[in-house]
Amino acid sequence: MHDPRISRLAEILIDHSCQLASGEKILIEAIDIPHPQLVCRLVELAAERGATPLVTLKNNEVLRSLYRTGTKETISAAGRFEAARMKEMDAYVGIRGAANSNQFADVPLERMDLYQQFWWQPVHSEIRVPKTKWVVLRYPTDSMAQAANMSTAAFDDFYFRVCTADYARMARDQEPLVARMKAADRVRIVSPGTDLRFSIRGIDVRPCYGQRNIPDGEVFTAPIRDSVEGTIRYNAPSRYQGTVFEGIEFEFRQGKIVRATSRNETDKLNRILDSDEGARYIGEWSIGCNNLVRQPMLDTLFDEKIGGSIHLTPGSAYDECDNGNRSRVHWDLVLIQTPEYGGGEIWFDDELVRKDGLFVPADLQGLNEGLEGAIANSR
Repeated sequence: MHDPRISRLAEILIDHSCQLASGEKILIEAIDIPHPQLVCRLVELAAERGATPLVTLKNNEVLRSLYRTGTKETISAAGRFEAARMKEMDAYVGIRGAANSNQFADVPLERMDLYQQFWWQPVHSEIRVPKTKWVVLRYPTDSMAQAANMSTAAFDDFYFRVCTADYARMARDQEPLVARMKAADRVRIVSPGTDLRFSIRGIDVRPCYGQRNIPDGEVFTAPIRDSVEGTIRYNAPSRYQGTVFEGIEFEFRQGKIVRATSRNETDKLNRILDSDEGARYIGEWSIGCNNLVRQPMLDTLFDEKIGGSIHLTPGSAYDECDNGNRSRVHWDLVLIQTPEYGGGEIWFDDELVRKDGLFVPADLQGLNEGLEGAIANSR
């Protein structure tokens, strides 16, 4: 059955995110999606625009077997194969579903590290991200609906409403925040269990409005690598390499994470942070401002966009906002500062910019739309 919401989403991915042109090659990679309608529509639209679509369908059960049995030789071979293919692409759409979001929970950490080092990094970090027009998104599944505590039908409606947002308006609303971040030097973040300071002086700032992630709604930069000082307590759980971490806390000295704990997996957390030198430094700091997303659902592409949130990311920096940190880790960890989650403040230099999830300066009021009423109703 034709669903106009799928057609609208496909148009956003092809024309807004990838800006696909005649003669270009696009790789459409779909993992564990429940039905092929979106992939079919993407193929049709790419062909209509004179481009060459190529498709890969993957299954997480099969990937689990590959990761669990993987050696350096077999994982490296897969990485070389996919890297050679990615080098041929002008654009990329990655669609990721999950029949079971914990499919990789029993893959040993050292095997997942092989995947990160010899497959993910050479294909995605070194080729796809810097050299193609790319966009990644999730696809709604029963597993995602369960994580969001919603029925499947209600989650589908939520998903398409969020993913097909007015990205042109989002871009306009983000402009004054971008200007303020570019002008700022010192940043201070205060929340329960959090008192963190760092500098963003001279680091570029990137607004995000549907070009690389769907859904979208964040403005990111990176701290000067050695400037991060203090503590942070993240209050959104995070799934990483198949494990759900809760209550992560970091202490920083001269930019480095010198103490890392979590309520449930402190040893595993520290093993991830010891993957390489850069994993204990921060590669990204971002302000979430998609007010249609209001609670965590154990999916980074949604959780990092939550209105009233920030994320502070151990691991590699992006080329667009580069502080020089390099790592095979890039782990977006989320702190929500709305009253429901304990509140909090963001300061630029000596000015209060956001309090309890709502922006304070007059030129940033457009970023509060849709969140003010939700906060008022929660009190």
